[in-house]
Amino acid sequence: MTDEDERELELELARLQQEHRDLDAAIDALHQSPAPDLLRLQRLKKRKLQLRDRIAFIEDQITPDIIA
Repeated sequence: MTDEDERELELELARLQQEHRDLDAAIDALHQSPAPDLLRLQRLKKRKLQLRDRIAFIEDQITPDIIA
């Protein structure tokens, strides 16, 4: 992997982590509302899980495998 590829992955990783935090805040706000929109809540949680999977994939790409 080239340095440029790694920088691009790190930028995408930072963007995805920020979106994940934003979704956390949105989900918390929906939970606090008197009548939460359950469908919207479900969609936000699904998106958050997709982000988590993508974040884990990118972290694996950035971190080199170490054979012990």
